[in-house]
Amino acid sequence: DTRGNINYWEPWYLGHDPALGVQRRPGLPTEANPLTGPYKLMRAQHLDLTDLHALMAPRPVLVSGGSEDTADRWIPLNHLVAVDHLLGQSNRVGLHNRAAHPPTEESNEIIYSFFEHFLKGTAAK
Repeated sequence: DTRGNINYWEPWYLGHDPALGVQRRPGLPTEANPLTGPYKLMRAQHLDLTDLHALMAPRPVLVSGGSEDTADRWIPLNHLVAVDHLLGQSNRVGLHNRAAHPPTEESNEIIYSFFEHFLKGTAAK
């Protein structure tokens, strides 16, 4: 269930639909502000966040989020952990939270460390 995945409903994310010729207004979907773009298609096909995660596996994934990205994000992320496990991988999923959504020096350092760990090959050592 992605009701809490706010980014999905933003025009700059999977809700962007250039064919409409207008930007979807930010915020939760309503009758006056319906789903658009790829996310609308995903929902119509009963696909969701865990389906996207499965397509990414076993690539490393870090959710670096703010006020909307609480610890309950581990519910869908644990599905990704399980898929990684089936593919023989572990310790490739992370979640970092902060009080607000904009990046901070601390959150950037965590992202840089995550990139260094996986992109520079230190994860294989």
